[in-house]
Amino acid sequence: MKTYINKLYLLCLTLFLVLMSGCNNENKSSLSLEGDTFINKIVLDEQYEGVIDNKNGSITIGVPYSYDTKAMTVSQLELSEGAQATIKIGDKVNFSFPQSVKVTNGDAFFDYTISVKHDDARILSFKLNGYVGSINQDNHTISVRIPTTENIASLTASLEMNEGTTVVSPADYSALDYSSPVEFVVENNTARITYTVVVTQSDAAEVIYVGLAENVDALNPEEKEAVNWMLRNVSGTQYASFSDIAKGVVDLSECKVMWWHLHIDGGIDNMEKFDQNAAASLSAIQTMKDFYEAGGSLLLTRFATYYAVKLGATLDGNNPNNCWGQVEESGEITTGPWSFFIESNSGHALFQNLIMNDGENDKVYTCDAGYRITNSTAQWHIGSDWGGYPTQADWESRHGGKAIGFGGDGSIVAWEYLPKDGRGGIVCIGSGCYDWYAHGVDVSADKYHGNVAKMTENAINYLKGE
Repeated sequence: MKTYINKLYLLCLTLFLVLMSGCNNENKSSLSLEGDTFINKIVLDEQYEGVIDNKNGSITIGVPYSYDTKAMTVSQLELSEGAQATIKIGDKVNFSFPQSVKVTNGDAFFDYTISVKHDDARILSFKLNGYVGSINQDNHTISVRIPTTENIASLTASLEMNEGTTVVSPADYSALDYSSPVEFVVENNTARITYTVVVTQSDAAEVIYVGLAENVDALNPEEKEAVNWMLRNVSGTQYASFSDIAKGVVDLSECKVMWWHLHIDGGIDNMEKFDQNAAASLSAIQTMKDFYEAGGSLLLTRFATYYAVKLGATLDGNNPNNCWGQVEESGEITTGPWSFFIESNSGHALFQNLIMNDGENDKVYTCDAGYRITNSTAQWHIGSDWGGYPTQADWESRHGGKAIGFGGDGSIVAWEYLPKDGRGGIVCIGSGCYDWYAHGVDVSADKYHGNVAKMTENAINYLKGE
């Protein structure tokens, strides 16, 4: 027995030595990963040097306010020893949007995003005696709706601006008279912008963002981002809670459109969960139905699309049948642009004046690579396999909606209920691409994210009949 064990031991030892002898230098990996892949310096048009963040792979280059960035020349480019980049000295590059550059050294590589930013002087938030102004950044106007009980001959402004911007005039903006338009001049390096502030006295808003929280500050980050955009950029708007709607303390006499964007971390996938998470909306349902049946229109986005059933807008009483969502703080980071299809609906009012890719007029892009998204989706699965609607035509005839946006698998991700019998119109956007808030991500340089705001503005104007 002992002899057998000794022979077995010698056999194992021999096999081990044979295997070890095969692990020579000839079997080492042939990959070359030792070289650095950094951009150490980049200069455009002889004078504009980049600020390089090697940790995050970002490069920011500042230029004057009105500088043409569509064909900038790479004047200097210093890389790690032995490295090469997808751009070189002498290249002319369109930096009107962020550009991706890959640096390689042997088999090692690193990706940079280069963003050219103009000097910019912006008023980001404007209030008069606490009343939020609607800021139009295209024509530099600010509209503020003030109740008739306020004295507009003596109003105090409070404002927030982008970093580096200061107010040139007026020198003192407390207790100013807004009976006539007032000009605010702001400046940041080469940028000098004049905003014209116009006050309208009215006790009723044309557009109301309605939500579950008692006030804007109590909304979740996704909803807060949406409503703050509206208050800054859409004239004649206000926020109202469903609770106040139910109590009858909100003046709806001039209201043409109500918008509700409902985010629920982790998503919902049935009406029972909607009822549990959005109970406050049910308390106001009679007032909301009265508004809708009298000709008022609604924009319902994300999980608020379930509310169309409560309003009686559907024929079959069904809610979206294919729904999910992630959590804000752990949402996925996109590795490329996200979009949904619009097929033959490119002429629809929702999809006008968006940033589109050449030759892709059938797609709406809403964010670029690097965006953190929850992919919160409330869509309609179409097919005979499950869901109850074998074709789009069957869904439209049985459910009563009109499809205007589609997922890659043919699902319906944007739709509307057309005005009928005195009722208003309803636009629903349930695509996971439609997203306002990216946790921990700076979206200021995102090529496509502005399409979310523009599409929303288009929807509001469309529902207002403009």
